[in-house]
Amino acid sequence: MTKESNNHSEETVKQQAEKPENAESEAVTEDVVASEQESATQDSVEQVVEELSQEQQKIADLEQKLAAAQATIDGQKDSVIRAKAEVDNIRRRSAQDVEKAKKFALEKFAGELLVVVDNLERGLENIDREDESNKAMLEGIELTLQSFLTTLDKFGVNVVDPKDQPFNPELHQAMSIQEVEGVEPNTVIAVMQKGYELNGRLLRPAMVMVSKA
Repeated sequence: MTKESNNHSEETVKQQAEKPENAESEAVTEDVVASEQESATQDSVEQVVEELSQEQQKIADLEQKLAAAQATIDGQKDSVIRAKAEVDNIRRRSAQDVEKAKKFALEKFAGELLVVVDNLERGLENIDREDESNKAMLEGIELTLQSFLTTLDKFGVNVVDPKDQPFNPELHQAMSIQEVEGVEPNTVIAVMQKGYELNGRLLRPAMVMVSKA
């Protein structure tokens, strides 16, 4: 066997001896690489999960703020509606008060004038109409009375003269009760003093005599 053959054999044996070591080294390297890749993947997943969790928390915070803002808006809207309703009520009450003031400002003054009307009517009742000398005085008193009644009517004062009408305790004051044949019970048979209203409000009730059964 030549020297070259011996060298070749030795090289072959050497290479065969090195192969297992190289294979084992390559396997270890692959395991390390796989482990590192798995670790990197795990880190990436955890990072993504953490980012998603943070985003969800931000969304939850924003939803909470939105709900609070909506509640504030609803509360302010309700306050505005209540304030508007209160203003409308005040305006309506003020208008009613002004209207009442206009209608009933003359209540006391009109009540004083009724005494004058009563006196004129009594004067007419007590004058002898058969006496020709009283004719001019009668006409003067009648014209004055009519002028008073027209003026009172112009300002919303109306006469309550309920003769032959059913008795109404809201407008009439019964001074006496008398049985009258042929007259329905609770009927006004005589008016002792006329009543008056001011724009639907009673100034003075009519003093009347009422029939009974």
